[in-house]
Amino acid sequence: MNANTHRNKSRAIALAATADATARVRFALKLAIASALTIMALLWAQQAFARSAPESFADLAAQALPAVVNVSSTQKVPQDQQMQDLDEMFRDFLDRREGQPPEQQRPRGGTSLGSGFIIDPAGYIVTNNHVIEDAAEIMVLTHDNEELKATIVGRDEKTDLALLKVESKKPLPYVNWGDSEALRIGDWVMAIGNPFGLGGSVTAGIVSARQRDINSGPYDDYIQTDASINRGNSGGPMFNMDGEVVGINTAIFSPSGGSVGIGFAIPANLAKPIIAQIKEFGKPRRGWLGVRIQTVSPELAEGLRLKEPKGALVASVTKDGPADKAGIKQGDVVLKFDGKEITQMRGLPRIVAETETGKSADVVIWRQGKEVTLKVAVGELTEEAEQKTLASIEAPASAIATIDSLGLKLSAMSDELRKKHQIPDDAEGVVVVEVAQTGPAAEKDMRPGDVIAEVDQKAVTSPEEVAQRVKAAQDNGYRVVTLLVNRAGEFQWIALKITK
Repeated sequence: MNANTHRNKSRAIALAATADATARVRFALKLAIASALTIMALLWAQQAFARSAPESFADLAAQALPAVVNVSSTQKVPQDQQMQDLDEMFRDFLDRREGQPPEQQRPRGGTSLGSGFIIDPAGYIVTNNHVIEDAAEIMVLTHDNEELKATIVGRDEKTDLALLKVESKKPLPYVNWGDSEALRIGDWVMAIGNPFGLGGSVTAGIVSARQRDINSGPYDDYIQTDASINRGNSGGPMFNMDGEVVGINTAIFSPSGGSVGIGFAIPANLAKPIIAQIKEFGKPRRGWLGVRIQTVSPELAEGLRLKEPKGALVASVTKDGPADKAGIKQGDVVLKFDGKEITQMRGLPRIVAETETGKSADVVIWRQGKEVTLKVAVGELTEEAEQKTLASIEAPASAIATIDSLGLKLSAMSDELRKKHQIPDDAEGVVVVEVAQTGPAAEKDMRPGDVIAEVDQKAVTSPEEVAQRVKAAQDNGYRVVTLLVNRAGEFQWIALKITK
């Protein structure tokens, strides 16, 4: 091999090595770029689904504060209170004549302080009902210190909402409703209100929980937050990070009366349609089904042959009500209403209430081990509808029987038993006369005087029929029977274990 050939070969090897190195560098760059893009995509997705804490709430507060108002009301003094005040004034007059110092006088009327927010430039203001309840006069102080007299457009005790109206010479700043269903646990929220009369106070926190039931009413569905809420914040707005109202601050849990990080707000999606109805009709117009319901416990689910405890169990049906006309019966379990699944019993009243009156809604029920779909024309919930008496079951009666497997002694209905246990005249079924101290019935607090109307969703007319139903359940391998019990005119379902 001559020198030229050697040099050419060496040059070729060098070029090949350079090309290989370049390819490796290019591959590494492509890999790095792909990795960077992947990381950026992940970061973008994380930001899209979980916002970080804002650097400041100042812009949001500046945007929202002008639409938040302080609400003060002077309560009416009851007639008996007025008489007491007159007596005190008379005693004060006598004390002065006798040279004695007068007793310290009580205020002649109560005062309530709260918050509210403007939802319409024409002067419509949302607040809590308890802020203006029994008010003789209501005054609103705007963010720019304009004092306006307010009138009540309408209110709703069941959800603790009220709508006020003020007259102003200029259009008022207002805020818009947001979607409270879009809130997630951990999302940032901001509250504005009038705590302890201080006015225009801004606090921030996160959504601690949703769908809280605090036993304040039939439609409890509160948002829980750790944003500081104190006395005087009632009726004030809770904002999301877009400056939309997603809740109305209503209640706190506090042994001391001050904020301990547990506050509750009415969801905007619950409040918005009620406020719209109050604005149009002066009161809410709720849907009405005409049933009394109870929770499906695991034992009841087993007795009803449901795979899991869900839905709302119908304890009684109002005669000639929407449910009665649609064919819904005692013992049915409502699984879906108007396309919405009923996962918990307390969800049904709210869903029905939010349904437009007169609408024909599909109701999916569980009856005797099968799903059945019925159509119901939703009625309007009125005071008269709420007071309607419930239909009862007609049943003849005879004999006495002891059912050891349930710990019950039963008797036919009689005038003597009606009188002894104060059983309503229209109550029919089989009467409990004795309850074994250690049996399944005692565990469920059944008492003498209870009237068993149904066993496993079938009407019973005698103690023997109850015994037959229990034996049939045992023979079929079931460990639980369900009893529809009438106690002093109130129906409830009770699941009893069958002992051997």
